[in-house]
Amino acid sequence: MTATSLPVQPPVSTPRVRIRVNRLVLYTVLVSLTGLFLGPVGWLILTGLKTPAELAASPVHWLPTDFQWHNFADAFNLIDFLGYARNSLIIATIYATLVTLSSAWVGFGFARLDAPGKKPLFGILLGSMMLPQLITLLPTYLIFAKLGMVDTYWPWVLWGLAAAPYLVFLFRQFFAGLPRELEEAAIIDGCGYATIFWRIFLPQSWPVLSASFVIAFTWSWGDYIAPQLLLSTDKSTLAVAVMSTYVTSAGTPVANLQAAASVMYVVPILLIFLIAQRGFVAGMSTTGLK
Repeated sequence: MTATSLPVQPPVSTPRVRIRVNRLVLYTVLVSLTGLFLGPVGWLILTGLKTPAELAASPVHWLPTDFQWHNFADAFNLIDFLGYARNSLIIATIYATLVTLSSAWVGFGFARLDAPGKKPLFGILLGSMMLPQLITLLPTYLIFAKLGMVDTYWPWVLWGLAAAPYLVFLFRQFFAGLPRELEEAAIIDGCGYATIFWRIFLPQSWPVLSASFVIAFTWSWGDYIAPQLLLSTDKSTLAVAVMSTYVTSAGTPVANLQAAASVMYVVPILLIFLIAQRGFVAGMSTTGLK
């Protein structure tokens, strides 16, 4: 008599195995995306380490034969790098500080105050984000020229005091999620809305404050059009200098020096983000919570 063979049961997938597989897939996707996002930065660094002949070679030289580290020193010494960086830092700091505070004040008004037409006005404010900068470029220049503010830093002061629609939206979403009892208790104690904003709401909004400051600083630091249009060469910013200074006598860009200068140009932004990244992430993740 032959023994009947029992059917072989397939291995049961345990929850622990599934968790490991899911983590492996997640890490693979994250590493792939990280490589995709860092690819342009890596190529920029490699370009700054090549010679002009290697940049013009065909087929493409992916890696430099001899790393030209002196390109960074040449890019730094060829122009007044620290002077242009100082101008950029002054403009970006003034604008980021003022626009963060003014946007917080406007966002507080939209979130906590009641007035006729508040919702349509907020819709118009959000709609203004769809206007391209080039549409307002000529009127902006004419206004500042009439006011005698060309070749000064006053335009960035006025832009900062005028608030920014996107930052107003962030603060409005954050302030709308705070309990109503906070301001009611303050009103009972005799506080006005200005005191409520400065002493109660603003100190609690540090995640959005740091996120807004980083965003606004990046906007101003990376802006090329406004400084090129409104400022002279001596008062111009590092973005303009990097794009317009590293050229040959014939006007041809020197790509390796531009790339080396661009790498040094983005270092302050990376440092600011690394310092404020916890507040930045927290601010972006809590603006829609109730």
